[in-house]
Amino acid sequence: MNTLAYDGPGPWILFFPLVWAAVVIGVVTLLRRTVWRGGRGPRGPWAATGRSYGENSPIAIIGRRFASGEIDEDEYWRRLSVLDEQFGRTFPEGKGGPA
Repeated sequence: MNTLAYDGPGPWILFFPLVWAAVVIGVVTLLRRTVWRGGRGPRGPWAATGRSYGENSPIAIIGRRFASGEIDEDEYWRRLSVLDEQFGRTFPEGKGGPA
């Protein structure tokens, strides 16, 4: 009369580590796309406008022109401040940007 026999956990024991692994991978992926990238999200600083310029961005072009000597420092900062207003780019406290 042994009706409450226990045969062990069975194959379902493999399901729970897989669920926890999926949760951990999801959390790490979410953190990598938001917090660990400075809150910029997956597409960079222009994500709010839906545009991603890369090396052809106006800011990158101005940087190349300044590096090659086509424009001086005052001109660089003046043009950069106009682009920052247009594209909504903000500089973190103490990290570059117009003085």
